[in-house]
Amino acid sequence: GAEDPGMEAEAQELPLGCGGEGGSPAAGRSPEGEERRDPLQATVSNGGDAESGKELVELKVIWNKNKYDVKFCLDSTGAELKQKIHSLTGLPPAMQKVMFKGLLPEEKTLREIKVTNGAKIMVVGSTINDVLAVNTPKEAAQQEVKAEENKKEPLCRQKQHRKVLDKGKPDDVMPSVKGVQERLPTVPLSGMYNKSGGKVRLTFKLEQDQLWIGTKERTEKLPMGSIKNVVSEPIEGHEDYHMMAFQLGPTEASYYWVYWVPTQYVDAIKDTVLGKWQYF
Repeated sequence: GAEDPGMEAEAQELPLGCGGEGGSPAAGRSPEGEERRDPLQATVSNGGDAESGKELVELKVIWNKNKYDVKFCLDSTGAELKQKIHSLTGLPPAMQKVMFKGLLPEEKTLREIKVTNGAKIMVVGSTINDVLAVNTPKEAAQQEVKAEENKKEPLCRQKQHRKVLDKGKPDDVMPSVKGVQERLPTVPLSGMYNKSGGKVRLTFKLEQDQLWIGTKERTEKLPMGSIKNVVSEPIEGHEDYHMMAFQLGPTEASYYWVYWVPTQYVDAIKDTVLGKWQYF
């Protein structure tokens, strides 16, 4: 009926094994009853690398609707993080746009740019296979649309567009610069009309790979990859402005029309939506 003298000592050692698997009093002992020190020591962590002494930070890497929980050395550079992302996603570093409070600098460490535990790292870019799979149908669709356009009268003379164009140029439309190509401005393109004659603005969210089409009623957030093609044509009598359509589906009914787009931004819009900006 007397208690075993070894039970008290065993009960005192039990909490050290709570971090391991099993949680039983025998989890930290060998079959012969001798203590195994190494597994118990491995469960002790202060947030760093137990073997090398490097401090780790927990990141949430988000790419193409996929989320990856990553532990990474706080003193590693942005270039080294790109290599890690490559191993996770197959996305080559040269084709990655890595965002953390802006574009991630490759030469600085995560500590220098003040990355903290739980930080979200946004990654934009496409693998070579994705580019081939997406761009080839877009190019084919673009050729088909151009061939069809050649058979028709100019878009701006068609009845469905005249009812919008006859309203005249909006008073608050952004100024145009004829004969010049410019990059997209840092502010939304605004003051234009949509097919129903309502005001519309275009916002290009490159870090999210999205185009936001905003009206007075709502804002549609479209993934760039969902836009199959972009059609544009100068407006007769106002060649410094274009009418433009974003193809969202297989038929003409799926085209979203925007009128009075300043001509200097037309090429930049097409390059951005069709994915060419990823290689700049």
